[in-house]
Amino acid sequence: MKATQDLTEIRRALDASTMLPHEIDQALPLIEEIHELKKRKKAVILGHNYMTPDVYHGVSDFIGDSLGLARLAAETKADVILFNGVHFMAETAKIVNPDKLVLIADLEAGCSLAESITGADVRELKRQHPGVPVVTYVNCSAEVKAETDVCCTSANALEVVESVPGDAVIFLPDEYLARNIALQTKKKIISWEQGKCMVHEQYSGEDVRNTRKQFDDLVVISHPECDTDVTGESDFAGSTSQMANYIAKSEHKNIMLITECSMADNLRVQFPDRNFVSTCHTCPHMKKITLEKVRDALLYDQFEVTVPEHIRVPARASVDRMLEIG
Repeated sequence: MKATQDLTEIRRALDASTMLPHEIDQALPLIEEIHELKKRKKAVILGHNYMTPDVYHGVSDFIGDSLGLARLAAETKADVILFNGVHFMAETAKIVNPDKLVLIADLEAGCSLAESITGADVRELKRQHPGVPVVTYVNCSAEVKAETDVCCTSANALEVVESVPGDAVIFLPDEYLARNIALQTKKKIISWEQGKCMVHEQYSGEDVRNTRKQFDDLVVISHPECDTDVTGESDFAGSTSQMANYIAKSEHKNIMLITECSMADNLRVQFPDRNFVSTCHTCPHMKKITLEKVRDALLYDQFEVTVPEHIRVPARASVDRMLEIG
């Protein structure tokens, strides 16, 4: 989805978010500067749904989940791609755009899932389970993607698992997403027990049950990176884009989103008539991306993301297979 670009519309969106008036006044000059830099550098900014409202609504040209942004990265004609998200997302953009300058606003914006597994770990799992196809969640490094048969996102994980041959699948690295997929397929899922999202693992089924006691009309929407005790208590579990689509079709006024809390901050703009209620857990990596760092990345062409060709080529094959599946 394309983000708003007119400064009047941006102010209106930020007013509808959780930002305070003085915060908006401080942000707007930076937002305007970033838009001028984008024009001068022929750059496009991709913004993940977990960005803060000023980055999400203020400067990102396209916004969405990791699957949607991977598609946009593969299609863009821009000379420069600045990814407002975490490092593995920017790596994915570089994998599909080897000749473009790909930047990230902070090289330290990592991911607990991506850091839980290495290419060597995948090779060892393949040695232990010869011939079993490897499906890897896109939340991983390029070197892990290079050892993978096909990548997936939370939006298409089940579809990808069902598409590969055989009765068993090595599914990496998110243990909780693997558990949720195992409940929906007849295939044997071989998971990686060390992989968990540091945000989603903090939620529990008890959080859901306690909140339901407070609201008669409550729809609970969780991310499949949560454990099955959470998704089992939820009305729906899906990717961040699927969450937004579910809300659009629902008549419920009270909505509990079980994911990184900037998701609800940003959706307040799209759904001003809804009441978002939940505990709030934030991703410290996503929150490293700020307007000042976005401006500096474009101004100085700093924090370039690179992927060696011997890794990029096989990683590209696994990403392309994911994009072909949908």
